[in-house]
Amino acid sequence: MTIANRIALCLLLALAPLHAWAEGDDKAMMIASDDAEMAAAIAKARSSLDEFLNLSDAPPPGTDRFKLKVMIVDGNATEHFWVIPFKRTANGFVGILANEPEIVRNVVLGQNIEFTRDDISDWGYTRNGRQVGSFTVCVMFKKMSKEEADYMRSAYGFDC
Repeated sequence: MTIANRIALCLLLALAPLHAWAEGDDKAMMIASDDAEMAAAIAKARSSLDEFLNLSDAPPPGTDRFKLKVMIVDGNATEHFWVIPFKRTANGFVGILANEPEIVRNVVLGQNIEFTRDDISDWGYTRNGRQVGSFTVCVMFKKMSKEEADYMRSAYGFDC
């Protein structure tokens, strides 16, 4: 295989209760580890993480569904998952894995996981029903069919 590290990014948008996630509301997509647009999206999320975390600590009216996307490594495999809900700890963060793994086998849907700031690859929340953040999801829209991307934008409130 020509891709050294495969990144599976899940489109679970945290817009349904946990039991619905297990029913297939997520969409996995393979992205090359050297994809420039994805690297830029992750860098943007990480550079604005402090602002997001401060907002999540004291959510203003009209905001909810705060989530973090976390990178999980299992040997040579890497997969990214939404963690909903999450909270800060003395050593980093803890939260519930909100996607069914498709590549890695060291975690399961609904598992409580601990992670550090370095593991975070994206963040998001809703403001008045519209998505804020979720930079990696916006990159993924460019790699989907127009029909799929248009559906996801309208169904889940994305403006990208």
